[in-house]
Amino acid sequence: MAPLLSIRGLTTHLFTDEGVLPAVQDLDLDVIQDRTLALVGESGCGKSMTALSILRLVPDPPARIVGGRVMFEGRDLLTLPEREMRGVRGNDIAMIFQEPMTSLNPVFTVGDQIVEALTIHRNMSPREALDRAVELLELVQIPDPRARVNDYPHRLSGGMRQRVMIAMALACEPKVLIADEPTTALDVTIQAQVLDLLRDLQRRFHMGVILITHDLGVVAEVADRVVVMYAGRKVEEAPVDALFKAPRHPYTVGLLGSTPRPDAAAGRRERLQEIAGMVPSLAEMPTGCAFAPRCPIAMPACAQRPALQPVAADHDVACFAAHEPDHAAAVRS
Repeated sequence: MAPLLSIRGLTTHLFTDEGVLPAVQDLDLDVIQDRTLALVGESGCGKSMTALSILRLVPDPPARIVGGRVMFEGRDLLTLPEREMRGVRGNDIAMIFQEPMTSLNPVFTVGDQIVEALTIHRNMSPREALDRAVELLELVQIPDPRARVNDYPHRLSGGMRQRVMIAMALACEPKVLIADEPTTALDVTIQAQVLDLLRDLQRRFHMGVILITHDLGVVAEVADRVVVMYAGRKVEEAPVDALFKAPRHPYTVGLLGSTPRPDAAAGRRERLQEIAGMVPSLAEMPTGCAFAPRCPIAMPACAQRPALQPVAADHDVACFAAHEPDHAAAVRS
């Protein structure tokens, strides 16, 4: 199936007093209709900067997209005039931002904020847009939507604010939805409800979804395909089942080892592993493989940066040891 969104060589740098810092480096992604692509990795690995780069929302200065293509419906979004790009944002490609309380305007009602998108992109009258806003709040399962449409964000719970953000993102029935940590600040019960809601809405609107998260439990539940990022680069990509069953990059093995396993609830306790060291500063990136200073199986060859290469059908890894049959066991030990 042809991708809805095809990203090739996306590169975003930060221009600071410390020099030019590589936030996203030579990234390739494909987003498919009705499928969910998860971007995972520790904080600072470039996940959110990737999302902002796709929509050309990087804060400039200090950030600037310096290379690559973002192809959508035959157009490179990185070369569109800003006026045309405004027609894509929120209409064809929408984003649920990480923190609803800072993304929602506190001085406007939630209805006003949904209405704005509808009047801009769909040329609805204020009355039509308000009725549609009520329908959207009902769609995302907010109780008494006719009354809630007049509420200000501070009057809503965290879960309801997140649902409002989803309603705003879906107002124009986008083809691609980017969800940046959509459940991070929610308790476990509300997380499950929001994930179920996103799945239902994806089926209804046939969207391709980019899910940005550090929660591998969420990835296992909702994603079809996973891209693991480290220090601004893709280090592994595979279908979700293949990645969980046979991770090939030492960083991916470490991420999975630091995640509680489902069978722990059955009384089988395992000590969680940790990944030694810290994510490198963008200002002090190691030469060669960026993960090598933390890697338990680093070798002299890691002084050079490994290229992303296939190690199995539809499974790519950037690691010199990825073809070694016992390397995952060596990392875990």
